[in-house]
Amino acid sequence: MSTTLFIGLGHMGSPMATRHSREHRTAVFDLSADAVAQVVASGGATAVDALDHLPEGIDTVILMLPTSRHVEHTLLGAQGLLQALPSGSLVIDMGSSEPDSTRALATEASRHGIDYVDAPVSGGVPKADSGELAIMVGGTPAAVERALPHLKVLGSSILHVGPAGAGDAAKALNNLVSASNIAVASEALSIADRFGIDPATMTSVLNEATGRSQATELKFPRYILTGSFDSGFAYDLMLKDMTIAMGIADGLDTPVVDTVFAQLRSSRGRLGEKPDHTEIGRLYGLGATSQPPTQKETSK
Repeated sequence: MSTTLFIGLGHMGSPMATRHSREHRTAVFDLSADAVAQVVASGGATAVDALDHLPEGIDTVILMLPTSRHVEHTLLGAQGLLQALPSGSLVIDMGSSEPDSTRALATEASRHGIDYVDAPVSGGVPKADSGELAIMVGGTPAAVERALPHLKVLGSSILHVGPAGAGDAAKALNNLVSASNIAVASEALSIADRFGIDPATMTSVLNEATGRSQATELKFPRYILTGSFDSGFAYDLMLKDMTIAMGIADGLDTPVVDTVFAQLRSSRGRLGEKPDHTEIGRLYGLGATSQPPTQKETSK
């Protein structure tokens, strides 16, 4: 019987694998035994103890791994899954990977008779829980068509944006804009606060006027102004995606995002270990536990 192997059960992968297992026969693997046990207990998945001896029937693999290096390690080499999977299988990489790596992996997969799709997601843990993720898909039309039954369980917006690697490029560019939106709005709110306008009031102004964005509508009220900073998406992962986006922009004139990227990268050290990406707001003194930045800090 056809079985999907879901690899990577982090903040996003766990709810995604749980939802997938309710609609499709699913086996799950992660280095964390606790994460595997939680998904198995909450859905209809079965556990896989190791990747060097796959259960019979696996013909689809979904990856939700942190970086392209993790994806390459999992797929390539004598013990990699591209060697172990039967011809005619399908690999769907749903993490935020590097477009050039994805193109190379798709080419290598085709040599084994395996379809390869990159399908990174946007929406965070809440949308992963509800199955309403936005999914940006790269791959051949035939491969994407094969992936759709799996993707429709996980997302409410599925956009085929181009060939292999295009989904990863689109995701990186989306997060470049998302981070820039948070940074620009944070600067506006800090200016408003100095002028005597409460940041929450200024957020309402932006949301009722033309300055609104997903950041002002969701992230500021829920995660930034409350000081919770617990969206579930790491600052370092946001920086990783921004780095990918800036890499594919090399040679183009992009002064606005150049400035935002340089500022958020240079300020990373002020946020301690494992900050949430919404702590961009904390760099500007926003949040219940934040302190306003000094003039020297804002001029870095």
